[in-house]
Amino acid sequence: MYFKQTEIHDEWKSQRIHEGSGFIKRRNLFGSATNLPVQIEVWELDEGVSEGDHTHGEDRPLEEIYYFLQGSGIMSIDGETIEVTQNDAVMVPPNVDHGITNTGVGPLKMIIVWGISS
Repeated sequence: MYFKQTEIHDEWKSQRIHEGSGFIKRRNLFGSATNLPVQIEVWELDEGVSEGDHTHGEDRPLEEIYYFLQGSGIMSIDGETIEVTQNDAVMVPPNVDHGITNTGVGPLKMIIVWGISS
């Protein structure tokens, strides 16, 4: 048995995240079909769209991994600004302030993985 998803057939949700600017398109990968202790989504941010700066604190000590598939942007992480582009990966530990903005031309597309840290 196996599970397969295809982008053109998947449901995309569009929402503002952490009081960011604009709406982020989100597509969940495998949802409740997986037993892994993580969530995996594909995110797409149009030009100028952002995920607002936020932390995952003591009540929800999440680690997050961002892997960039297409486009370019700026991540703010703990007061520092870093440029990100296709094939970059960034891991954000719990309790670290972070956010992402598409500063490039065209969409910024990424895979984001998050789960409870040990």
